[in-house]
Amino acid sequence: MSTAPAVEKSVATPALGNGEPVNRRTRIRDVADAVGVSPGLASLALNDRPGVAETTRTRIRAVASELGYRADPHARALRTGATATVGLVIRNLHNPYFLEIISAAQQACALEGRTVLVVDSDYSVEREREQIEQLAVHRVDALAIAPVGPGDSIARWQQLTGDSPLVVLNADVPGRSGITRVSPDNYEAVRLAATHLAELGHRRITLLTAPAHLMADHDRLQAFVQVAEELGIEPDPVETPLNLPAVGKTTEELLARRARPTAMIANSDFTAHAIYLAARTAGIQVGRDLSVVGHDDLPTSELLDPPLTTLALDLRSIGRALASRLNRSADLGDHVEPVRLVVRASTGPPPR
Repeated sequence: MSTAPAVEKSVATPALGNGEPVNRRTRIRDVADAVGVSPGLASLALNDRPGVAETTRTRIRAVASELGYRADPHARALRTGATATVGLVIRNLHNPYFLEIISAAQQACALEGRTVLVVDSDYSVEREREQIEQLAVHRVDALAIAPVGPGDSIARWQQLTGDSPLVVLNADVPGRSGITRVSPDNYEAVRLAATHLAELGHRRITLLTAPAHLMADHDRLQAFVQVAEELGIEPDPVETPLNLPAVGKTTEELLARRARPTAMIANSDFTAHAIYLAARTAGIQVGRDLSVVGHDDLPTSELLDPPLTTLALDLRSIGRALASRLNRSADLGDHVEPVRLVVRASTGPPPR
């Protein structure tokens, strides 16, 4: 097996003739020597190939990161015909949830000498399709996508690129083959949130979800209806565009009803902010008059007034899982990220 080519970070070596050190790029051999393994084993570990013990793989990656190892994309392209770039299409870059995932994915891809091209469809099916076609024109090696709606752009990508690696983020896209899925445990997230609210005494729970033609996580809605039936409570799914102005307007309309909601589950902590604002405008106190559960446990969530009850998960783990599945040689299957409920003051018994 050939070793990976030279990389970016410089390592001091003796110069010719004058004794002064000369800088050269860190090679995979430098990483291997630092760990005490062969260059071939280091190459297997850094390229997510089988045949490496997980503890050894972790140690090699850590040392590579410390030394600043980066695979040379030009040499890789000459050797394999690959461009060393991957595409990542996000449906809502306003949501901080995706930013942490992107950061982790970029870091993991950089270790393998790959560049991530990130684009935002902004919940537009037409824009998403255009972006898919442009990424295909630029011959990216693989695609990760948080799709809009049923995933028609996924079929378009497969039509244009054949069997290029394809990872779907935060979507179930039923009926699609040849893809790998990376997402939170949607069933467990809904179960934890609904059970918590039911135990507090809420008998009717509102779940905010994307409009049907834009919805990608159908499994979340299906889980909500199923869990509500198991708990003996009334499910109230409400469709709304998942941006702050739209969620705020939808919440205002819900709170203006005579039989207004006593408990709401948001699709994210990001949109939960809009619920807080609408409640404040209506003179309704979150936690006392209205219970709210978010999803993602963003750093700002515990700073809200009151702090937000939410579902916590490791966003960087999702980003790393996404990156590893964009490697053609990897055969890792779907990744479901565990979630846990973090109870704060935004939830309480329903008002009398």
